[in-house]
Amino acid sequence: MLLRQLVELKHYNFVDGPMEWKEALRKGIEPLLADGSVEPEYADCLIQNVEKHGPYIVLLPGVAMPHAVEGAVGTNREAISFMHVNEPVHFGAEDDPDTTATIFFTLSDVDADSHLQNMQQLAAVLSNPEVVERLKDAKTPEDLIEIDAMVGGE
Repeated sequence: MLLRQLVELKHYNFVDGPMEWKEALRKGIEPLLADGSVEPEYADCLIQNVEKHGPYIVLLPGVAMPHAVEGAVGTNREAISFMHVNEPVHFGAEDDPDTTATIFFTLSDVDADSHLQNMQQLAAVLSNPEVVERLKDAKTPEDLIEIDAMVGGE
């Protein structure tokens, strides 16, 4: 399943310190940069999309899905990365859970079809509230593999 794949590909990171939202988007693509899935300029696309459209990437309270399909620059292949941050990242007001995230699933899409495929994979993970809560507490790649077993067992 998805979380196990992310661990196997090393498409994850766990971040301790506080970050502004732009820094969080840059940090979220680091695993994808490491294997060439994206180029550094992809972070600029993600930032521009949030600046243009607002905090639409926060799908659920605490969960963000940075992505850029429209005019995306710097994507080399379809990929997803996971990032957990200990300190909430605010895309809006600090007291607004609808614009705050500690979990990031960053998507690299090469076209509309790959975007749809990535979204379908994430839907299987994020449709389970228990899984989402466990992701919020994840601290290690091993935690992701344990959570993945929950998703796979459905």
